[in-house]
Amino acid sequence: MTNRAEAVEDLSRRRFDLLVIGGGIIGSAVAAHAARLGLVVALVDAHDFGGATSSASSKLIHGGLRYLRLGDVRLVRQAHHERRALTNVVAPHLVHRIPFLLPLYRGGPYRPAVVQGGIVLYSTLALSRLNWLVDVPRARELVPPLRSEGLRSCALYADAWTNDARLCLANVRAAADAGACVLNSAKVVALRKTQARVTGADVRVDGDVVPVEARAVVNASGPWIDEVRRLESPSAGTSVVLDKGAHALVPADGEWAAALTIPQDEVRVTFAVPLYGMLLLGTTERVHEGDPSAVAVEPGDVEQILAEAAVALDPSLLAPERVRATFAGLRVLPAGKGESVSIRRETVITRGPGAMLSVAGGKLTTYRRIALGVLERLRADLGLHRIDTRPWPLPGAAGAAALSGRLEPAVRANLAHLYGSLAADVVAPASDDPALLEALHPEGPDIAAQALYAATDEWATSADDVIRRRTTLFYRGLAGEEVVRKVEELLARAATTGRVGSGRAARLRPRS
Repeated sequence: MTNRAEAVEDLSRRRFDLLVIGGGIIGSAVAAHAARLGLVVALVDAHDFGGATSSASSKLIHGGLRYLRLGDVRLVRQAHHERRALTNVVAPHLVHRIPFLLPLYRGGPYRPAVVQGGIVLYSTLALSRLNWLVDVPRARELVPPLRSEGLRSCALYADAWTNDARLCLANVRAAADAGACVLNSAKVVALRKTQARVTGADVRVDGDVVPVEARAVVNASGPWIDEVRRLESPSAGTSVVLDKGAHALVPADGEWAAALTIPQDEVRVTFAVPLYGMLLLGTTERVHEGDPSAVAVEPGDVEQILAEAAVALDPSLLAPERVRATFAGLRVLPAGKGESVSIRRETVITRGPGAMLSVAGGKLTTYRRIALGVLERLRADLGLHRIDTRPWPLPGAAGAAALSGRLEPAVRANLAHLYGSLAADVVAPASDDPALLEALHPEGPDIAAQALYAATDEWATSADDVIRRRTTLFYRGLAGEEVVRKVEELLARAATTGRVGSGRAARLRPRS
């Protein structure tokens, strides 16, 4: 029996305190915090963990400068508090501080005096000292390809960036380490009810339908939230707006010491963020209608991204042929009037007629606060007396990575960033098979051992899972056919061990 099969059996055999539908950043955090409270938890996702919105963000952990323009000081204050928690305690290996420049051009939407006042307030909320205007020469030192024509000055402030997919995966692993049963490629096709109350779900796994019983159910399915709500009540209406955000990656061509926040109008900004030797450009904001699975980057999206980046960057950096990768995701916003760009990233938590709790919206930065808010709503259902809101380290966050000096410096740095103190576990099989230390692509630091580890310990079942959400290959523009072939061979090798797609959860002794 494979470990995945054991996890499926575990899912059908046990009665859970909490079933979480959706393994994005919110659902995985709810599962992790609930399991640490001693609850018996199941987490299922119809696709891969973090496979939708939670791996398609702008990779920013930030207060949200533009929300000051919308008057939402409370949201900015909360986001800065969470950014500090993530950077200092929760995931310091994954969340890194970086300066941001906001260039002010003649004829632009912002006046320097107004921006300076906003930056001072923003930096005060951030407990940061970076709150001044810098001149053009200093700005060009930080961002060499910054367009200087018409540039008056630049505001300077600090925020952070992260690998969003791995931050989500770290929460899944935290849930599994605390005893939760976690399973991807497991779609909820019906909700089970007892006297009109939702008490579980029927989950389709590998062609079979598995009955799951639970005292409480949380719907954290992101863009599919209303689809799951209609399983509870066919008459459930539309509770959210889906906002498509597209991004493009181009080579950075040089060292960037800061990221860029590029004003497009009085409310909307875009970003240019140095990421793994590339520049992450975006994002667009356009309402998406129809199947969430159909979201895709269109040629017009790329044209818009490059044109908006050219407001502040040398056009030679932004030629269409320099685009190495693109991706799009769907932000889940509360349904309301107005353009999606003007809708605040508030979280909506609702109870359905069967007592299922649905959670939608929010920012990546505040995911932990949102998860704790969900559990606070479930205190009576689950008999929770006290919920500890203090931050705690995710797996890999405590301690330094103990890695052999024989690894190339770039490989060591990449492993330490992605896995933290767990990096030694990733390369351990290489002691018997040195070929696992070989690069998956000659131009990047990701190695074969990472693909094997993704399959045996991180629930990866496809090359796409590995390339997009377990390594940095996709974001370096290194996802070609040869890389796919190598990864598929390593997945096939892992399958011979009977551990592929299971992760550590299936090897942990389940709680009774």
